Amino acid sequence: MIYLDNAATSWPKPEQVYVAMDQALREGGNAGRGGNAKSLAASRGLLETRLLLARLFHIPTPERIAFTQNVTEALNLALKGFLQQGDHVIISSFEHNSVFRVLEFMRRTIDLTYTIVDCLGLSDEQLIEEFRRTINSSTRMIATTHASNVTGTILPIAKIGTLAKEYGLTYLVDSAQTAGILPIDVEEMNIDILAFTGHKGLLGPQGTGGLYVKKGITLNPLLHGGTGSRSALLIQPQEYPEMLESGTRNIPGIIGLGVGVQYCLEHMESMRDHETTLVTKILHYMDRNPRIEYYGPRDAEHRVGLISFNLHHKPADEVGYILEQQFGIATRVGLHCAPLAHKSIGTLEPGAVRVSVGPFTTEEEVEQLLRALEVILS
Repeated sequence: MIYLDNAATSWPKPEQVYVAMDQALREGGNAGRGGNAKSLAASRGLLETRLLLARLFHIPTPERIAFTQNVTEALNLALKGFLQQGDHVIISSFEHNSVFRVLEFMRRTIDLTYTIVDCLGLSDEQLIEEFRRTINSSTRMIATTHASNVTGTILPIAKIGTLAKEYGLTYLVDSAQTAGILPIDVEEMNIDILAFTGHKGLLGPQGTGGLYVKKGITLNPLLHGGTGSRSALLIQPQEYPEMLESGTRNIPGIIGLGVGVQYCLEHMESMRDHETTLVTKILHYMDRNPRIEYYGPRDAEHRVGLISFNLHHKPADEVGYILEQQFGIATRVGLHCAPLAHKSIGTLEPGAVRVSVGPFTTEEEVEQLLRALEVILS
């Protein structure tokens, strides 16, 4: 099979990720649960991954990184743990349901309000002015994705972070489509809270993710329970990361994630160049074919490695089915858990076919995709 669904989960992983996870499972041990050798080794594994993530994201306080099972949990923790009744939040039209549904739930339950800024077709300067225009006296947070999982559009998060800082607002960034792919510096970009997943660009396994919370910001935890420390307390420990990490963590997964992060630290620039080359090849083909409509920036430098498109004469679900059944090409079809983005580009009803490349996608695989599209169009 030709795998072009890396925006859903990257595959394959670097071989060393599989090896590290297998070793962690065989060695056993529960981090923070005892002073035996296996427990201490597991604790070191979690610490090493935390330190690698801090290095990747330029985080000065690694203990402010809490591990979660995915970016959805991290975003729930950030939004539900920070926002209060009467608060106002500004989001982009590219947000995933991991943000949108949480805010809609909070709107219905605690009288929270939110404003959606339509990002389609705006320059960076126009986008910043739209965000500025929506700020009011109740605004407490700006929350945006770093890149759309539908259009691939990269948002100017450093400029949005500067705006948030100017107005004293907390800035939350969802890096699901960019962590390990694009440089992220929480200090320079004025990111107060950063949510990430482990199984996409960071090349780790599913069931891993996390949340960075800037020092000075306190979140109410989603879960309360055992943390392996200060067990005599009747309340949750107030120290990070224990305050946000109740229960046993996915230790083999987090150790595998650390190996994936190390791979990204060593190869991120070349992986981005490779991704850009492949996306450029696909865009050039689609630009030459008037029967294909694709969405998002027209050049690969302003987007991540995914392209959503439709053929004028066939429904998206039929195209996806043909690509897999006749040509062995895996894509993703539908709304991609991002109805706001699809509404913005006019595809809420038909959806779209999404292809997404990864660091191990080859040029020959992309050529096979283009040949398959040529057959479908003929």
